[in-house]
Amino acid sequence: MASFLCPPHLRPAIAAIYWFARTADDIADEGDAPPSVRLDDLACFRSDLRAMAAGLAHGGRWPHVFDPLGRVLRDFRLPTALLKQLLDAFEQDVRFTAAGRRYQTDAELLDYCSRSANPVGRLLLHLYGVDDAASLAQSDQICSALQLINFWQDVSVDVPRARWYPTAQAMQQHGVRDADLQADSPSPAATNLIAAYASSARARMLKGASLACRIPGRAGWELRLVVQGGLRILDKIEAMNFATWRARPKLGLLDLPILLWRAWRMG
Repeated sequence: MASFLCPPHLRPAIAAIYWFARTADDIADEGDAPPSVRLDDLACFRSDLRAMAAGLAHGGRWPHVFDPLGRVLRDFRLPTALLKQLLDAFEQDVRFTAAGRRYQTDAELLDYCSRSANPVGRLLLHLYGVDDAASLAQSDQICSALQLINFWQDVSVDVPRARWYPTAQAMQQHGVRDADLQADSPSPAATNLIAAYASSARARMLKGASLACRIPGRAGWELRLVVQGGLRILDKIEAMNFATWRARPKLGLLDLPILLWRAWRMG
């Protein structure tokens, strides 16, 4: 996120946001801690955020997160409501996994994206000084698309961990059973499901893509590459006939020239 394409004076702020999100996500998702411990840790994390927002000292457990974040909150007047939305999403992840719950409708899944992904784009636009309604809406399209692309890219990783992002609604619509999304399945129904989801994610990304051309300078080029990275993953999903329950497609160095070419052509 804080690559050489980002404006240098914003790199510490972007890094602080990244470490906040990365650490909270790891609390929710990594290691062997039981759900109750994860939720307690996230509650402590949220308490430290409230303290920093009020100009008070944090608890000292995550100084690598809250020391730099405190400076960013002060210097850039970062909206803490957006950071709290990220924590809401991470807590929801823990509760859903612990209870074996699944998203019932695509609208529910998009509501989750509105808290797990969209706040990141809005935080970055805040740093860039962009706050008009049209840009925020396009940012939401890009961020939700990226989150959804990640879901459909990671089916082979998520399903064995009991993380089900294909919704009950969509699985019923396409006639997909749980067994169809296991690694050894040749299911045409599952192919149609992931293909439909990939098509929807691509359309969402393209709705927001022109935002990258309106943000000037290096930040705009960074966003162009983010957009093209997501679209390139969709290309790879299509190239494997959408069978992401068998393997996880990913980007490599050979994709970089393609991304740079496509990002340049966006102008």
